[in-house]
Amino acid sequence: MSRTVTKAAFTIGLLIMLMAVPAMGASVNKSVKIEADSEAGGASSVNGSITVGENAVVTGNVKTVNGTIRVDEGASIEAASTVNGGVRLADRVKSESLNTVNGSIKVGENASVDGAIKAVNGRISVDAGSTVKDDVSNVNGQIELAGTEVGGDLKTVNGDITLEEGSVVKGDLIVEKNSGWGWGKSKKRKPRIVIGPDSRVEGKIILKREVELFISDTAEVGGVEGKMTMDDAVRFSGKRP
Repeated sequence: MSRTVTKAAFTIGLLIMLMAVPAMGASVNKSVKIEADSEAGGASSVNGSITVGENAVVTGNVKTVNGTIRVDEGASIEAASTVNGGVRLADRVKSESLNTVNGSIKVGENASVDGAIKAVNGRISVDAGSTVKDDVSNVNGQIELAGTEVGGDLKTVNGDITLEEGSVVKGDLIVEKNSGWGWGKSKKRKPRIVIGPDSRVEGKIILKREVELFISDTAEVGGVEGKMTMDDAVRFSGKRP
């Protein structure tokens, strides 16, 4: 299956899921707020943002089409999904999975995501002490992990990837081949991959296109294969190359 078809399928599937608006906590053109310390079965909107207050417990999905999803400190939710908007999780938030098509995803400290984090066009960042049990992936945009553990693979096509503060990727780090679509100059530029001090990729770094690869002297990787080898990596000391 071509990568264009894969992107289209992801977008269409997410749109279908988001349009199935539940009766509880539903809105079409208005924003939805779940109050702090409350309980809710889920929340949906089409043209509005969704906010989940501190320590709230949401036992269903949180989803919108055109809007941002914000989850405050200590809250728990199921899946959070949007098409045109960002997803923002504060510290100590628990969630099942995070998805967006056009928007960034930001996860605070000591948070846990039991599934995957996926974006098409957007930056993904996860802060110290947080865990993601499945894959973290995008097509266009930076991926930045600081003191984070990823249980699956870390994947991009045109994005830069930075592992800092002893981040761990249990699976592979994969840079896919560019199939002719991306953001402007991103089609031609080489992604910048930085494996920072004390960080670890337990699987392999699989490069299906050439990148700028930097690996700290104190980092550990399971090997480099594809378009480049370990000999092509630039080793560095200090915090950043």
